[in-house]
Amino acid sequence: MSVETRSQLAVALHYDKKGAPRVVAKGRGSIGEKIIELAKAHDIPIEENDVLAGALSKVELGDEIPPELYKAVAEVLVFVLRLSGRIR
Repeated sequence: MSVETRSQLAVALHYDKKGAPRVVAKGRGSIGEKIIELAKAHDIPIEENDVLAGALSKVELGDEIPPELYKAVAEVLVFVLRLSGRIR
């Protein structure tokens, strides 16, 4: 999943069902644009959320998201899974 903002801050998360999702990429400007481009090229769902992207951008690469962001990320994941048809 990739979360982006209008200023092209992008944060990519990966969840392998062990622990919490991890931040696997983040960047602003041209790096953010590249993250978004790669997500689109690989059919990875993208959610535009300024507040969540800002909070996630503070997490170090490779680290799990902090517990205070679990609910917000879970809501995005459910939305994305519904859009993809994986859940109802």
